[in-house]
This record gives sequence, C-alpha cells and structure tokens, in this order.
Amino acid sequence: MERIYFDNAATTSLDPAVLDAMLPFMTEKFGNPSSIYSYGRESRLGIETARKTVAKLLNAHPGEIFFTSGGTESSNTAINAAIKDLGCRHIISSPIEHHATLHTVEHLHHSEGIALSFVRIQPDGHIDMAHLRELLAQSTEKCLVTLMHANNEIGNLLDIHAVGNLCREFNAIFHSDTVQTVGHYPFDLRNTPVDFITGAGHKFHGPKGVGILYINENVKIKPFIQGGSQERNMRAGTENLYGIIGFAKALEIATAEYEAHSTHINNLRMYMAEQLKQHIPGVTFNGDLYGRSLYTVLNVAFPKTEKSEMILFNLDINGICASGGSACTSGANAGSHVIRAINENPDLVAVRFSFSKNNTKEEVDKVVEKLKELI
Repeated sequence: MERIYFDNAATTSLDPAVLDAMLPFMTEKFGNPSSIYSYGRESRLGIETARKTVAKLLNAHPGEIFFTSGGTESSNTAINAAIKDLGCRHIISSPIEHHATLHTVEHLHHSEGIALSFVRIQPDGHIDMAHLRELLAQSTEKCLVTLMHANNEIGNLLDIHAVGNLCREFNAIFHSDTVQTVGHYPFDLRNTPVDFITGAGHKFHGPKGVGILYINENVKIKPFIQGGSQERNMRAGTENLYGIIGFAKALEIATAEYEAHSTHINNLRMYMAEQLKQHIPGVTFNGDLYGRSLYTVLNVAFPKTEKSEMILFNLDINGICASGGSACTSGANAGSHVIRAINENPDLVAVRFSFSKNNTKEEVDKVVEKLKELI
C-alpha cells in the first residue's frame, strides 16, 4: 500500500544528503572526540566545524551553541538553570506549551515551590500580550518567561521580538522552545532579545537524538548533566558525533532552500484547507490559519460523528499518517491539552496534518478524497 505521510511536525524523513554527510563519521571517522590521537582530533574537528556552521546560520557566536540530545533536554536545561543559577523564582508560561516545558515548570512549582503563572490564551490561540505585561509588572520576584515560538499542534507563531523586549523591560529571563521553527525559518540571534532557544534535528530532515541549546553569551549557567568536560564543561557525556554532523548539514540545506520549500509547503497547506472547506460540510480550523502561523501545520476541526471519531484509525488503515493534536501523546486517549485550551467545543474532532518539502498536491487530493469517503 502506498503510504502518505502528513505528520512532519512529529518527525521528518532523513535527507539523503544528510545521511551522506554522516556516514564517514559512522564508519572510518569513529574516534572519541575527547581523545588526543588522530582519530579523536578528526572527530573533534567535525564537531567544531558543525558548531561554527550552526552558529553562522543562526547568526550566533559558536560559543553560544551547545549540542544536546534534542528539544526536551535543551528546554529542561534552560528552565532548570533559570531557577537554580539565574535567580528566577516565578515562572510565566502558557497552558499550550509542549509537555517538555509544561511538565518541567509544573515539577519545579510542586517540588521547589517556584511560583507559576499561565498567560491567558486568546480564542485564536495567540497569547494575550496585555496579560503577559500585567503578570510581569505584578511579580515581586525575578521571572522566567518560557513561551514557544510556534505551537506544534495548531501552528500559531509567537512574536518573539515583542515578548523578548517585554522581558528585557522587566529584567526577566526569556526561554523560547523553537523546536518547530529552527530549520524552518531564518534566525538572527544576535538581534533577537532571547536568552535560550532550542532545536531538534529530526524536525527538519536531520537525525533523531540530537538538538541544540542556544545560551546567550551574557547568561552564565552551570551544567544540567554532571560528568565529563564535554561541550565546554556544559553537557557531560560522549558527543553524538554523527548526529551533530547531521544536524549541521540538515540546517545548512534547510536554510539554503528556505524560500522555495516554505512557499511549496505553505501552498500545499492552504490548498488542502480550501479543498476541505469545499468538500466537507462544517469543517473549521484550529489556530490562526490565515494569520500568524507556521507554514507546515494545518489543524482541522471536523464535526463530531461516529465516523469522525474513528478518523485517525481509519486514515491509518488507508496508509495515511496524521495525528490528533500532538504526536507525543497521540497514542493516549486523553485528548489534546492545546485544543482544550482554545476550543472547549466537545462536538469537534481535531486532526493535525503537517507537511514537508517531500509532499505533493496529488497526495493532498488523495487524502481529501479519502476524507470525503470516511466522513
């Protein structure tokens, strides 16, 4: 059976050019980067070249880029450091963050007694900036603001500069989970008021198990993982050598092809939205589809019926991969905390379709045809 993969916000396929860049470091260049002989020096050079590449592409200093195992570790490191090393005693977040952030801030609130506030979410899924200002102004403690750049379920984009400037005004630390946007948008970190951002290679056709944490040069923190002196004493453990090489290569390709790929993907997304509106009565969209939103994500609200409740199961049987809200919990029956926060209507079933450079208009047509049959 032909499979159609419309769940690229969960993970993407590895680009063949990325695999080609990784292969030498999986075979003959296998040395431990901490070793002083030639094999080790070769590996160390590969890592530092990758770091410089990533820094250049994000317009950051190489000393601000740290390689990690992915977005979850990066966010955990940043949030914990803000509390333990930077004196933050009040966390301001939102109810629609990824669980890597949400569960971390809730854990710190319950285990360490850190104050925790959630900024209000507007019906279109954007955060209420006036409420954020209010929370910052009322706080008697130093704040950590942790808000994601693009929501992984509904695709809403945060105005990262507006939030960053607000944080600067109130001397707050700003962490943004940018896992859905690094590799999908150009970044200019030297001119972005942010203390920490995160990235994960597998979201833009790189390998799984590797990510980055950007730590602004003006921020000094201690390691989250204790052990050896890898990553300039910031992240202990033997480096994921070929993962790091793959991350840099994938980011290089994504940056070079941004204009063409973002246009192609956004066209597919808007085409599918129009087709669904035309052919399926009662369809609406979660989030700010026609406003400030991620070009890869389309979150569709189908009217609830016996058929639509089984939609993901039936799509899967027909070789179509999509998810109900966040892929990280799509196997659970709890539903999506993001959809609950913006739309309490129990008569709607949310399905997230997310696209990549490899998807085609023909695939969209096939999926829409199948949805007409199924619903």
